[in-house]
Amino acid sequence: MTTWTRTELAGIGEAEELEIASVGEDGSLGGWRTIWVVRDGDDVYVRSVYGPESRWYRGTRIRHQGRIRAGRVQRDVTVVDADPRLNDRIDAAYHAKYEAYPASLETILGEAARSTTMRLDPRD
Repeated sequence: MTTWTRTELAGIGEAEELEIASVGEDGSLGGWRTIWVVRDGDDVYVRSVYGPESRWYRGTRIRHQGRIRAGRVQRDVTVVDADPRLNDRIDAAYHAKYEAYPASLETILGEAARSTTMRLDPRD
C-alpha cells in the first residue's frame, strides 16, 4: 500500500484548502472543486459540505479515484469511505483547523456532511 510522505502530509495539513477532481468512467478528470481537508495522524480526510448531493462527491462514487492539489502536493488518490467511528476525531480536526469560519464549520460538522466523510489514500 502506498502511503503519504511526511512532506506531503505537512503540505496537505498546512494548506487552507484542497482541490479535488474525480475520475470519470472513461478515466478523464472532472472539474476541480475546492474543499476543506484535515489530517488525523497519517491519514487525510475530506467531506462534502453540501452532503451527498454535491456533484464532486457523486463523481467520486463512480470509480473511487481522483486527483488532488494542495499546497505543493499534486497526487492521484483512491477515495475510501471513512470509518464512521472516526467522525468525532475528524470533527475535532475540522474544528481546530477551521474555527475562524464558524458558519461554514457548522455545516461541515452537520450530519449530511459527516455522512460523506472520506479518506484519501495516495496512488502510484
